[in-house]
Amino acid sequence: MPDGWQRVEPQSVQVADDIGERLDRAVADGRIFGIHGVVVARHGKIVLERYFAGEDSARGRKLGTVTFGPDTLHDLRSVSKSVVGLLYGIALATGFVPPPEASLLDSFPDYADLRDDPARRAWTVHHVLSMTMGTDWDELSVPYTDPSNSEIAMDRAPDRYRYVLGLPVVLPPGIRFIYNGGATALLARMIARGSGQSLNDFARRALFDPLGIGNTEWLEDSRGEPFAASGLRMRPRDLARIGQLMLDGGGFEGREIVPASWVSRCVTPVVDIDEMRRYGYQWYLGSHSYNVPEAPRWNRFRLARAWMALGNGGQRLYLFPDLQLVIAVTAGNYDHAEQAIPPTRLSREVVLPSVR
Repeated sequence: MPDGWQRVEPQSVQVADDIGERLDRAVADGRIFGIHGVVVARHGKIVLERYFAGEDSARGRKLGTVTFGPDTLHDLRSVSKSVVGLLYGIALATGFVPPPEASLLDSFPDYADLRDDPARRAWTVHHVLSMTMGTDWDELSVPYTDPSNSEIAMDRAPDRYRYVLGLPVVLPPGIRFIYNGGATALLARMIARGSGQSLNDFARRALFDPLGIGNTEWLEDSRGEPFAASGLRMRPRDLARIGQLMLDGGGFEGREIVPASWVSRCVTPVVDIDEMRRYGYQWYLGSHSYNVPEAPRWNRFRLARAWMALGNGGQRLYLFPDLQLVIAVTAGNYDHAEQAIPPTRLSREVVLPSVR
């Protein structure tokens, strides 16, 4: 393919030939709904690529019905956070940003008054990377259409960085995971200041161009500030390329793009989210259970270790390191109560049972 991907027959990498038929049946039966694009790769080679038509938007701006294809950009929403996590590691390797152990407020000298609070003085970059700052932040129980949603309030604040840093600290740092798009905004700000480039320009030079990634967008507000936590738009095939980079330890075509040590740190558990999931540095960690119908009854149940990047509407990047498997999904189920169902079923009912 022009972008360097190789398309192969599924059985050549021990994937069932009927994986595409399984997907088509699940879509026809309504078990998988609202998806726009699917790319599945094993051992660095694409075995399945499908595109659909559906209603879409660009971070809330309606685009109408879009017929998606290999070159159509799509919102990644909060998958953007995981990309920022990788960019921080690249910036760290070049000396543009401080290490995780460094004081957070040292990188934000404009807000020296916040040092009066001992809880804030205790913040390190580690707490931002792992979303354990302990601030009063809520963007999960409040819809993104509601101005009281913390991410929306940050976007509308006169100074988004003071807003994030100035919220009440309700828990000691490092104790609990609190989902926080503001944390990602802080990381992006440190990258931009340290590199002297916009977030998008740094991403293009340091990550996208070296990977051969095509056109992208990183949406910005009216003041030119990037929506770091949710504004990246990309092709599913390029999202899969980032996933393959992770499985390959940060290298691509013999060149280190992201330091292997940073990839390892991103997927090292820092804090529990719930009984099933943990969080590293801007990446989710867990496992997917599934059944292999063709296997003997006593051996049908399987459990696959997973690294995950998740976004509103059903945007997903699932990585299964033990299987050398990448699943990239884009979808249009934004703010839908059942938005997690289609990508989960795609993984557990279509792709994983097809892997031999």
